[in-house]
Amino acid sequence: MLEFDVVVIGSGPGGYVAAIRASQLGFKTAIIEKYAVMGGTCLNVGCIPSKALLDSSEHYYNAIHHFEEHGIIGGKPKVDLEKMIARKAGVVEKMNGGISFLMKKNKVTVFHGLGSFESAKVVKVTQADGKEELLSAKNIIIATGSKPTNLPFIPIDKTRIITSTEALKMKEIPKHLIVIGAGVIGAELGSVFARLGSKVSFVEYADGMIPTMDRTMGKELQKSIAKLGADFYFSHQVTGAENKGKEVVVKAKNAAGEEVEIKGDYCLVCIGRKPYTEGLNLAAAGLQADERGRIAVDEHTLQTSVPGIYAIGDLIRGAMLAHKAEEEGVFVAEVIAGQKPHINYNLIPGVVYTWPEVASVGKTEQELKSAGIAYKDGSFPFKALGRAVASMDVDGLVKVLADAKTDEILGVHIIGARAADMIAEAVVAMEFRASAEDVARMSHAHPTYTEAMKEACLAATSKRAIHA
Repeated sequence: MLEFDVVVIGSGPGGYVAAIRASQLGFKTAIIEKYAVMGGTCLNVGCIPSKALLDSSEHYYNAIHHFEEHGIIGGKPKVDLEKMIARKAGVVEKMNGGISFLMKKNKVTVFHGLGSFESAKVVKVTQADGKEELLSAKNIIIATGSKPTNLPFIPIDKTRIITSTEALKMKEIPKHLIVIGAGVIGAELGSVFARLGSKVSFVEYADGMIPTMDRTMGKELQKSIAKLGADFYFSHQVTGAENKGKEVVVKAKNAAGEEVEIKGDYCLVCIGRKPYTEGLNLAAAGLQADERGRIAVDEHTLQTSVPGIYAIGDLIRGAMLAHKAEEEGVFVAEVIAGQKPHINYNLIPGVVYTWPEVASVGKTEQELKSAGIAYKDGSFPFKALGRAVASMDVDGLVKVLADAKTDEILGVHIIGARAADMIAEAVVAMEFRASAEDVARMSHAHPTYTEAMKEACLAATSKRAIHA
């Protein structure tokens, strides 16, 4: 039996970061990955490959619709989907190599195989060829992530009725892609194929896009994606989907209870994700998952009910975000080392990588209203922003919510070019409990997209935005 101070099960963003930090802190560390490559869902079939395709589709869309206006004249471009998918795969491969390098650099021992509990202190690694190894550990971190959720009455055949995994390796551009779910993943992948020329129809149970985010963001994103020719079926409950060869038929009921039928050649199911604990043999460690598949942890340590066993990322409560898992990975390693780390879950930003991008941190307007918190708001449109006009990225706005009495920033919601990067300014400001006036009085370089943040803070604090 091999002995370690820390064993991490799962090499996604939370797992591999936890292993690196544990090793940095002087612990003899091992990491177990079920598959042949490291990186988990995020790197292999999630965050990174989807962003690669989002960028490729945006380049193509701009070449078709905007190059001529920029004075770039040439023949009409065509999509080589096979090459586009191959580039995406190359990006993933490069990042896989990067994680392997980091494991070697940080002296983390890597095991490939299925990790499962033999007891609360022993993990068995079953390799693909059936060979088994036992690892003894003082501390075990479970970081096995999540997998796509499915509706029990929809048969995922991975050919015509697919999940996000299959959508990232399509062999043809759909003529009509039906996307069940208009949340983050559905919005992103739907926009990829809409930009490549697919007719896209979103079928969503809620009454708008990205329903977990501020309602203004959903409304603005819908306006933008509608320009690509997309259709929206909000407040629709899907009742079934059937593959009829070269056609998929999706049935749903609208708000009035009437049955609606939508026909396309592909159906992408994006209704969320669920924790993945299959094969872990949690019972052997004295653990069990709740009704939603999550593992309960102490909020101050992220330790489970069994001393020395921790869980992070998509396995526990909170948003299923790669950067949340990373923060938790560092957090647990430092807890094990006897340090007193801290995570402010209210200030973990959420991002939708459509174009325009959407990014939010803190409270939404709906949450503030529900909590009875008095607030003031300020917005600034990208169409009034010099940098956005110059780049022809005029869709979107910055919305700032501040406390009515103290002016402390309570929430920032951005839709527009570079929103994913801009949100970091809001996170920093809110970590230091800045007021809208504080940010409004900071000098922002001109012309930049972040000037919209300054202007929105001016509008929130005293309704004195300069350029709107």
